[in-house]
Amino acid sequence: MKIVVKKIHQRAAVLPLTGGVREGLSPLHYGRGLGVGLFLLFSLHLAAQPALHVANDIVNVGDILFQTPKSISFEIKNNGNKPLTIKDVHPACGCTTAEWPRQPIAPGADARITAIFDAATLGTFQKDLAVYSNASEQPVYLTFQGRVVTDVDADYDGSYPIDLGVVRLSTNEIEFDDVKRGDLPVAQIQIVNTTRNSYTPQLMHLPSYLSARCIPERLNAGRQGRILITLDSNLLPAMGLHQTSIYLSRRPGDKVSAENEISVSALLLPNFTSFSESQLAVAPAIELSADSLSFTELTKKKKQQQVITIKNTGKTPLTISRLQVYGKVLTVSLSSKTIKPGKTAKLKVTASAKYLKNNKTRPRVLLITNDPKRPKVVVEVKVH
Repeated sequence: MKIVVKKIHQRAAVLPLTGGVREGLSPLHYGRGLGVGLFLLFSLHLAAQPALHVANDIVNVGDILFQTPKSISFEIKNNGNKPLTIKDVHPACGCTTAEWPRQPIAPGADARITAIFDAATLGTFQKDLAVYSNASEQPVYLTFQGRVVTDVDADYDGSYPIDLGVVRLSTNEIEFDDVKRGDLPVAQIQIVNTTRNSYTPQLMHLPSYLSARCIPERLNAGRQGRILITLDSNLLPAMGLHQTSIYLSRRPGDKVSAENEISVSALLLPNFTSFSESQLAVAPAIELSADSLSFTELTKKKKQQQVITIKNTGKTPLTISRLQVYGKVLTVSLSSKTIKPGKTAKLKVTASAKYLKNNKTRPRVLLITNDPKRPKVVVEVKVH
């Protein structure tokens, strides 16, 4: 506010308040005009402000399993009329890390702040995060609470739908989405021993960028636990989608097969958070004629093909650095990977019936681009 007042005084200093009347106005009129201008600028300065609103600043997560990291999300919204910037989020202790949007949040837009709690200590807990933003000089505090326990009641039918005979799993498909270089995300699979004997889970065929550990290392009869799978993004060879299969050993000497297969995908994205406003102003922008496709009655035909038009509505060339598909049902081709401003390219998507029966992955087409606002573009595909 001092800066605004200073500017007004500087401008007032050049007004011809001496030497007679200018255009019929006396010095008194100039003084009144200056006061009104100061009031208007003062009001405008106060009116244009971001406002950080938290839907629920206290979250109770209940019981969570010992040494099983837990993610807690806080929904936030910018209720102001100026972009909201989250400058930093400070967890109260080293047991918690935080993730938050690095880009400004537009007025009226929603976003999410996520806390990752390591659950390394048994017992009840209450943890805080201090959120610093341009909406206030004082931080906003977010709180989550709960209890770390050694066991959680199991629901075999609801929580463990994957039946491997000796054990049941919560899922056999893991996706590490929107990973940036340097991230170490952790995914978990819930597991329960359905036999009368103790069981030691072991994962086979882990690639170098994945590591796993089981908690507890040995499951007694009827007990449950967690398999934690950690992705080291620094070991991923390139941007884009990486897909692999790992296998859970059910007994000593167990072999790999479709029955004990666990599919893992990791999506490494480019990072545009360091872009300046001038760079963003001339950046490319991708626009698709369709964000989803549907292939009907594919079982009656060997193949079906559809086309999507991609247009660059930005000011510099658009580059499609990676074009990939989830699963084996789809194949794709692109007429050009570099699209000049105002120009288009054709994306052909083909669905093959012969891979439909054994497909475990939800079919999608992935594009990695140099559009800072849409570095990842996913085309959802329904096949039936």
